Amino acid sequence: MNQIKKLLIIGFVWPEPNSSAAGGRMMQLISIFKENGFEITFASAALDSDFMVDLSELGVAKKSIELNAVSFDDFVTELNPDIVLFDRFMIEEQFGWRVTEKCPKAIRILDTEDLHCLRTARQKAFKENRKFEITDLFSEEVAKREIASILRCDLSLIISEFEMNVLTDHFRINTDLLFYLPFLVDKMSKENLLKLPSFQDRRNFVFIGNFLHEPNWNTVQYLKEAIWPSIRKEFPEAVLEVYGAYPSQKVLQLHQPKSGFYIKGRAEDANEVVEKARVVLAPIRFGAGLKGKLLEAMQCGTPSVTTTIGSEAMHSNLPWNGFIEDDVFEFAKKAAVLYQDENLWKQAQKNGISIINECYQKSDYSDRLMPIVDSLLLDSESHRLHNFMGNLLQHHAYRSTMYMSKWIEAKNKS
Repeated sequence: MNQIKKLLIIGFVWPEPNSSAAGGRMMQLISIFKENGFEITFASAALDSDFMVDLSELGVAKKSIELNAVSFDDFVTELNPDIVLFDRFMIEEQFGWRVTEKCPKAIRILDTEDLHCLRTARQKAFKENRKFEITDLFSEEVAKREIASILRCDLSLIISEFEMNVLTDHFRINTDLLFYLPFLVDKMSKENLLKLPSFQDRRNFVFIGNFLHEPNWNTVQYLKEAIWPSIRKEFPEAVLEVYGAYPSQKVLQLHQPKSGFYIKGRAEDANEVVEKARVVLAPIRFGAGLKGKLLEAMQCGTPSVTTTIGSEAMHSNLPWNGFIEDDVFEFAKKAAVLYQDENLWKQAQKNGISIINECYQKSDYSDRLMPIVDSLLLDSESHRLHNFMGNLLQHHAYRSTMYMSKWIEAKNKS
């Protein structure tokens, strides 16, 4: 009988698939490993939340852990996982050296979620009112930390082809250390559209996104101040409903029913909200990774209008399921036309199905990932031998992280 393989996931937060695309992404990763026979433990130092998924229902063990505490060493030694998956580079920084020290044979996998250094550099360029350049990444402190984390791990899961190219072409990361893994969904057919609300049965524009994510908050500000007034000129009866988890008071203050701008707060069922809407608006001005809200729109048969950043790496060379527009006035015009032209709207729906089936099929990627994982489990020594920079960083960089953590640990005891 084959020995059961153990996977430890160390989460930045507990998964909230109804609150963010990151939560949905984590659920997809859990699903892949569960389907391949792994016994999974999910650990996090985050506080429980009202909206976290019930891991026990998925057959996943839940473990609360502490930062900068020797108790984690005892826990991971006893668990002795075959694989440890770090949720974002900050978690690898915090716990990676402990895993390496206590479970040196465990395969270390990093799920980047998106390239934080790319998002940070773009946000900085936006706030400085200048064009982002790839070379901006090289001066970002977070880039040094994130790339070091990627090099220290045996494999990093990259969600965007654009980010794959950034890592291989500009940071010169060996492709053996990277695996492209986008969002993963089931195949759709045109018959699936018949089960969804029709053009006539849908109402209003919608935006949906977690407000703890800075690009989402900026997008809603942009909608309120620039995009929405232009849409109302084109289409005076238009209504926009803005949904998102964790809205702050500054978000709630944008609620203005007289102008058709409604702040709705958390959506209990995001799919239901998007399925009832006729068009998704997402004028995203900075960010990284893939936009879960736009893939969700395609799954719900809801065309969208977004920006170049919003659509980045999401549709290969296929036509978008709506429009991609960076100019404020053109964005507004396209949104109004898409909302009112049924034939154009239906074609956009079909474009979305083509994108889903071409770019996001779960089996295509999980079937490629698991052989790589199995190969690492069989012969990690050879893989690590060829990752000299990773070995170098293990030797030097971890020392500073380790001693800082031990200092905090000792300070907390005193």
